[in-house]
Amino acid sequence: MSTTTTIVTGGKAAARRSTRRVEPIYYLFLLPTLVLFTLAITVPGIIGIFFSFTDSIGLGEWNFTGLTNYIAIFSDPAILQAYLFTFGFSVATVIVVNIAAFLLAVGLTAQIRFKKALRTVFVIPMVISGIIIAYVFNFLFSNSVPEAGAAIGIPWLETSLLANPDLAWVAIVIVTAWQAIPGTLLIYIAGLLSVPGDVYEAAGLDGASKTQQLLRITLPLVAGYVVINIILGFKGFLNAYDIIVGLTGGGPGTATRSVAMSIILGFNGGDYAYQMANAALFFVVAVVISLLQLSLTRGRNTLS
Repeated sequence: MSTTTTIVTGGKAAARRSTRRVEPIYYLFLLPTLVLFTLAITVPGIIGIFFSFTDSIGLGEWNFTGLTNYIAIFSDPAILQAYLFTFGFSVATVIVVNIAAFLLAVGLTAQIRFKKALRTVFVIPMVISGIIIAYVFNFLFSNSVPEAGAAIGIPWLETSLLANPDLAWVAIVIVTAWQAIPGTLLIYIAGLLSVPGDVYEAAGLDGASKTQQLLRITLPLVAGYVVINIILGFKGFLNAYDIIVGLTGGGPGTATRSVAMSIILGFNGGDYAYQMANAALFFVVAVVISLLQLSLTRGRNTLS
């Protein structure tokens, strides 16, 4: 009888705790961030969407034009090229970054000497400004790489990759990956360190090779971290701007012009309303992609 009473009493207490209202002090702490986010993000976004239905140049008088700007986007080859480049670049960079970061993480969590010092070295690109990295690699691709290509007799390396419309995107992928790998690497290291060592010991006793352990134990156990890195990386690369500006400026021609660059160049060129419509459309596309990623990975992106 006493046990039953205790259970009932405990259940009622738990129910009261679960339905207890949130203390007002928590809302007070949340208020400054909410106000800043609203003023810096939400309000400008709403204003921008409003002006996307006008012919505004960013100042002065304007008139409503309805869906004219949105309709024009779908027949603009420059905008369509920017979307094609941005998505192709993002997919390629996500693949390169995750493969390289995962392999590095496996090496830096193995029983090797100086692994802590090596981890520090590998995360240095993460703290350097993207535009600085771009200018440094611009010099390398424009001078050092062509000289090396001429010295070893590789014709397609004797000229700058940045001046080649068909290969400039490769240089952008390389530089972007070089900066993005450290952040992805840290997440993979955290995932690998969370895998119990007993699992590998048992697999070794059963005769599993290192390759088999990597493919059949490590990869399945860190699958959640892979999903996180893919989602974060893809969403980040869709907004590529600074490295592209420093490397190619969107060239040669418009071969490497991203959506973000098209929008900003349009703002600076007085094409405010049209590029605001482009920005609104790009926002919708990004939201749809995020929802698709979440729906496809729901239940498989946990870190447990």
